[in-house]
Parts: sequence; C-alpha cells; structure tokens
Amino acid sequence: MSDHAHTEHGHGEHEGLSKKKIWQVFGILLLITLIEFFIALWVLPHGYMSHGFGNFVYIALTLLKAFYIVAYFMHLKYEKLGLQLALTVSFIFIFYFTTLMLIEGGYLHLHMPLV
Repeated sequence: MSDHAHTEHGHGEHEGLSKKKIWQVFGILLLITLIEFFIALWVLPHGYMSHGFGNFVYIALTLLKAFYIVAYFMHLKYEKLGLQLALTVSFIFIFYFTTLMLIEGGYLHLHMPLV
C-alpha cells in the first residue's frame, strides 16, 4: 500500500513535463541549432560577423541549449532549489577552474624556454 502511495507522489512531481512541453523544448532546441547553422554557413563566411564574436555567440547558444536539456530532459527544473543551486555553483567553479588552467597553461607555454 505504501509503495502505491509513493508511486502516485512520484507522478505528481513531474506533471509539468507533458508531451506538449517536450515538443516545445524540442522546437526551441531546433531553433537554436538552426540559428547556429545559419551563423556558421552564411553569416561568418560572408563576413557579417567577426570570428571572435561568432565564437562568443556559439558558446552562448550552446549554454542555452545545455540549460534546456538539463532543465527539462534531465528533470532538474523539477528538483528542489537547494539541489539546483548546488549543481549550478559546482559547474560554475568547474568552468572557472578549467578556464584558469587553460590560461595558465598558455602562459607557461609562451614564457618558458624549451629545453
């Protein structure tokens, strides 16, 4: 009997993820991907945008797609705020430290003589 009650509670937590919502998120991901392809195949080759700014746009669009995938398909949107914050802060620090290591590695490569 308690298993049945637990099962009903589990379904109630994720009521917001309907077929309609899944298709909406799919459409958003498809639109973002089409924008990325448009930038890569038409905007950048014709010189309407610099490659540096193009890379920034790619990173921003990729992070937006990652948010939608994690939030809806991995159900993080339906988790408690504490878990959301813990995961978000952890990934920010991982990204920050990876960036620092890449910068520092480039510094050592440029300023240390080869033996």
